[in-house]
Amino acid sequence: MPTPFVSVLNAMPTQLADALAPFLTEQFDGALSGAQLSHIADKSQLSLQQVYLALLPIAAKLANPPISHFHVGALVIGGSGNLYMGANLELPNQALNHSVHAEQSAISHAWIKGETEIKDIIVNASPCGHCRQFINELHLGKNINIHLPEQDTAPLSYYLPYAFGPSDLGVTTPLLHKHSVALTYASDDKLVQTALEQASISYAPYSACHAAVVLEMKSGEYVIGRYAENAAFNPSLLPMQMALSHINLRRLDYQDIQRAVLVESSAGQISLADMSQSSLASVSNVKLESLIASA
Repeated sequence: MPTPFVSVLNAMPTQLADALAPFLTEQFDGALSGAQLSHIADKSQLSLQQVYLALLPIAAKLANPPISHFHVGALVIGGSGNLYMGANLELPNQALNHSVHAEQSAISHAWIKGETEIKDIIVNASPCGHCRQFINELHLGKNINIHLPEQDTAPLSYYLPYAFGPSDLGVTTPLLHKHSVALTYASDDKLVQTALEQASISYAPYSACHAAVVLEMKSGEYVIGRYAENAAFNPSLLPMQMALSHINLRRLDYQDIQRAVLVESSAGQISLADMSQSSLASVSNVKLESLIASA
């Protein structure tokens, strides 16, 4: 059993801890299937809602906030019924806008795993304005239920009245919906081709800077991050931040990054290269390979 979760399990009722422990292996990546959640609920004799709230301390244990020291855990429930954890991430010696909020982490986790819809968000602290705006980028975002400990459940529209969102800028295909743009880059390099494929399904309706990052670990596995823009611009989540967040969720070591590739569209009105290199440099000595794909 991984040590990050031992103290949390020890603080739980025995029935719940016994139901959860078998899933918290070294391979646990912060995701639980609907079937696993139902099993945990049955074994612990709790409702699914009670299980969700009980899992928040597990998600918060994945947080890495060296600046604020404020640990936030978030969970999202996808249209499939599966659960995806997220946690806040702050990068040492970097400006605060390099940070990843827990809700962003959880939503991007679900997106990378193939979800196209979010039904519920569970978080251990009220979502900040930045996160409310990020959630609003999702399909029917105003209807997504926000669950908080010891508070009544309410839809996002309660937390973000009179919202400004994608439709105000003429965008009809929201974040997480499946779509693809045509990008090409002449290379047989598998890492580059993976980044190209991921960039083609990134979300950049405002700048057309479709982009993705792929980090190759010493184990040979790839960690992926896609660009996720926002109608309010500033809450946009860069692909490097997304990839670093997923390394954090999987409890991998940043020092095991051995190669990093960023692919951006030639049609983009902006570039993510400088900020991506700066973020990477805060945790690794690997130099970012920045490539422009033809759109």
